[in-house]
Amino acid sequence: MQEKIFNIQSQEEFTKIALTVFNHQFKNNKVYRSFCDLLYKHPSEITQVKDIPFLPIQFFKSRKVLSSIDEIDEIFTSSGTTGSVTSKHFVTDINIYKQSYFKGFAHFYGNVEDYVVLALLPNYLERKGSSLVFMVDDLIRKSNNIESGFYLNNLDELAKKIIELDKKGQKVLLIGVSFALLDLIEMEQFALKNTIIMETGGMKGRRKEIIRQELHTILKKGFSVDKIHSEYGMTELLSQAYSKGDGIFETPPWMQILTRDTEDALTINTTEKNGGINVIDLANYNSCSFIATQDLGKTYKNGTFEIVGRFDNSDIRGCNLMVL
Repeated sequence: MQEKIFNIQSQEEFTKIALTVFNHQFKNNKVYRSFCDLLYKHPSEITQVKDIPFLPIQFFKSRKVLSSIDEIDEIFTSSGTTGSVTSKHFVTDINIYKQSYFKGFAHFYGNVEDYVVLALLPNYLERKGSSLVFMVDDLIRKSNNIESGFYLNNLDELAKKIIELDKKGQKVLLIGVSFALLDLIEMEQFALKNTIIMETGGMKGRRKEIIRQELHTILKKGFSVDKIHSEYGMTELLSQAYSKGDGIFETPPWMQILTRDTEDALTINTTEKNGGINVIDLANYNSCSFIATQDLGKTYKNGTFEIVGRFDNSDIRGCNLMVL
């Protein structure tokens, strides 16, 4: 099934595999099966992707969402404030996650060995349980470049490193939380030609919230780049979507985004209007591939999407909390 998932070539293939995965998870995931039963949804009635029930993401906080009886390889946990309940994603095969993010990165950016990967994120050892840090840590090692590494509080050293590498013509990927990237450009003005700046979101608790468009305008000026890239992922997913600018995200072939009506959570939008983000992540084969998030967004006919906000009163979340 892994081979099929990561080699999807068409919408027809995606639909066929998604329905197969749904059947598998209906039979083997007690939490998801109970949810489907409450909605009176059975595989015999599901012939289209949009009819598949999407499990509310909050279940990852209160239940063990698993479609496998294999031993747990890793438990990824969401960042959270003191006392808040965090999500837990139980991963029975860590190689599926590795395959997903390597193939996803290659799909959008090519061979990671072509880059020096600089991470303005907490070191993996400082924040156990972060799926983002796990991924970036592995990308750093797989880049096979001695210059790649994590940075958190040593902004002076990071600034010198970026300028030095960029001047040499080295392709650089700087991935970081929003508030830390802002801290960096307040300390140093850059004029970069060979560096990709990728933000992973996050201002909560550290700076005043600003919309993505305003953030990107400030970052573009500070780094002197034409576009700011973005990564869209979360603890509950084993795949990531990427934006190469303007906040418009693309998914790898085994991942798709739908939006649900904000007034009727069981109705999928058929037009380009704002709605709740529903994610299909077929890499989540051993947990749940059909998740209703708390994000608000809009999908477009070509399969791209953008995030416009979050539902009111939803929990604070964001990779920035990893460093609080």
